[in-house]
Parts: sequence; structure tokens; C-alpha cells
Amino acid sequence: MQMTFYFSDTVVLLFDFWSVHSPTGMVLSVLVILLLSVLYEAVKMGKAVLLRRALLALPRSLSQEALTEPQEEEQSDAAQGRWFWFHVAQTLFHVLQVVLGYMVMLAVMSYNAWIFLGAIAGSTLGYFMVYPLLGRG
Repeated sequence: MQMTFYFSDTVVLLFDFWSVHSPTGMVLSVLVILLLSVLYEAVKMGKAVLLRRALLALPRSLSQEALTEPQEEEQSDAAQGRWFWFHVAQTLFHVLQVVLGYMVMLAVMSYNAWIFLGAIAGSTLGYFMVYPLLGRG
């Protein structure tokens, strides 16, 4: 196995069945890695938007009066239910982010320079496309 970056149209990526032996296959593989990197950035930004929404769902003030006064149970249960579903969604986003991140990392560890450039281009493009959406969320 090559342990330095090299330019070639032959590589095995992630799985034995993803074996590339032609320039066309390499272009398609680079596009797949590029799209995985874009998706990684989108999931990362979606996780940030979800966190912002979860924080906005918190009560506006936690004054001493609010802490000493008993709250209605219905309001408390509804808030706990919302927090639970925000937590479930955050967990799913996190798992998806980790899986995508490791897949891109392992593809780059093939040391094929074309795959590396596809991952960098996808990350750049993904960040450029989804960053403006953070202000809208």
C-alpha cells in the first residue's frame, strides 16, 4: 500500500467492491467523495441550527421567582418532551456526522491525491453553500 500521496486512476476505496481502474471511474469516485464532503458540512450546519432552536426553546428567564414558584405540570412535561426530541434529533445528526466524517477520512487515507482534492473541494463547497443558512435558522 502506498503511504505517500500519488496521482493515479487506480485505487480501492472504503470497500473491496469500490475498486477503481479507469479515469472515468476515478472521476465518478472523486464526485462521490466530493458529495460526501458537502453532505458532511450540511449535517454539521444542520446540527448547529438544531442546537440554536433547542436553546431558543428554553424559558427566557430563570429568575429566582421562577425557581421558587411551582410550575404547572403540563408546562413542565411539554418542555421535557420537546427537550427529549431535540436530544434525539441531535444524537441522530451526530451519528450521521461521525459516519460521514470517518468515511471521508478513510477515503483520503487511500493516499490518492485525486480523492484528497475531491474531499477538500467538497468541504470547501459545502461550507460555502451552507454557512449562509446558519443565519436564517
